[in-house]
Amino acid sequence: MSIEAVALLQDPIRRRLYDYIAAANHDVSRDEAAEAAEIKRPLAAFHLDKMAEAGLLDAVFRRPEGKTGPGSGRPAKFYRRAEAEFAVSLPARDYRTLATVLAEVTEHAGFEKAIAKAAAQHGPAMADRDPLEVLRERGYEPYLDGAVIRLRNCPFHQLAVDFPPLVCGLNFALLEGVAAEAGWTARMDPAPGRCCVSLSKTNTD
Repeated sequence: MSIEAVALLQDPIRRRLYDYIAAANHDVSRDEAAEAAEIKRPLAAFHLDKMAEAGLLDAVFRRPEGKTGPGSGRPAKFYRRAEAEFAVSLPARDYRTLATVLAEVTEHAGFEKAIAKAAAQHGPAMADRDPLEVLRERGYEPYLDGAVIRLRNCPFHQLAVDFPPLVCGLNFALLEGVAAEAGWTARMDPAPGRCCVSLSKTNTD
């Protein structure tokens, strides 16, 4: 199923639609998606529904806000990126089970400090580079919220759900030191729908 779902994104129109919806901080209507991809609404609806059927997107129905007149009360279809994860490995590999076992052992044995210390040595190098670009390469899907960099995606999402103190602490350790070297301050800033860490420019006054 993962191969078939990922294969859908080989189509350039579907990839544009998916990327736009994944980057949006709101549910996206068919009209908005069509405009963003510069295609007609029926074609957008066709591709959006194909991706929803494959589990790449979630479809939700609600009444559009701010619309009046005939038909304005009918629920419309909106799309958001699905929570499901898709991974393709040839030959098959099962790194998640290994990571889960190691996380369980770490929690039971109390190795959190050692894990955080090791993680600090593997953070992405940000010095002399655009932090948004660096974080994007690591899969965090960063975006600017005023003067704060927030991270739309957690690359360790499922493990963070299962082992939040351990994995969120590890994630923070990955980013804290390298962010400081680049003049940014990493903070624990958990909120629904995004990574638990945010970055703000360090005050040099």
